[in-house]
Amino acid sequence: MPTLPAESYYAEIEASTAKLAIVVDSADPQQPIPTCPDWTLRQLATHLGRAQRWATEIVRSRSDKFIDFKAVPDGKLPSDESERGRWLTTGAARLVAALRDAGDEQVWAFDATAPASFWARRMSHEVMVHCADAHIATGAEVAMPAELAADAIDEWLLVLSRPMAGQPDRRLAALPPGRSLHVHTTDSDLAGSGEWLVTHADDDSVQVASAHGKADVALTGSATDVLLVLLGRLPVSTASVRVHGESGLLNSWLKELTF
Repeated sequence: MPTLPAESYYAEIEASTAKLAIVVDSADPQQPIPTCPDWTLRQLATHLGRAQRWATEIVRSRSDKFIDFKAVPDGKLPSDESERGRWLTTGAARLVAALRDAGDEQVWAFDATAPASFWARRMSHEVMVHCADAHIATGAEVAMPAELAADAIDEWLLVLSRPMAGQPDRRLAALPPGRSLHVHTTDSDLAGSGEWLVTHADDDSVQVASAHGKADVALTGSATDVLLVLLGRLPVSTASVRVHGESGLLNSWLKELTF
């Protein structure tokens, strides 16, 4: 599945941050976030605002090395509650400006270097999902553009669920040898592009293809609901999704792989 135009990511970073800022400005900062255990709304806002500034510093400085998360300038949530929403939206604006300036120059991207546009995609999904966390916690409707939710599924299956260098591959335990998982989004405007086939191959590797295929278990539904299920934000029982085949395999996958 191809990545989206950069402007789509920039727009989502700013739009979801603005929606989160409204929640932060209006809700109790001690509101628990059930989809992020042990976090309050205040902690979620702090994490996201700092993460935006962290990514901005990586992109702005064209760093090819890890930058310490807590060393980022302006990384503390304001003590004045009336300034917290603005602090979030300011961080989003700085990030988008840095991304536009950097274009596709190479920067640090976890265990490798990649074009700075990597961070446009990564942070748009980060903000979108954490905005959903806040909305779930406060009982508000969760709304995501289908193409961005599908793109976040793609990033999760093809990039984020893979092990970092030197770490074990959790996917091998989640999906027994020879077994497979099909993920299928049903949004009409995705024009059939939102499908993935995950297979534990004979060489004891996990292969992920952006394709339709028969599998031992299939998870289908809107891109938003499928994403929220895969990331552990909604249980299968309450999401508008359907499971076909061996549900135990899906349960194993969801238990081993969380965001």
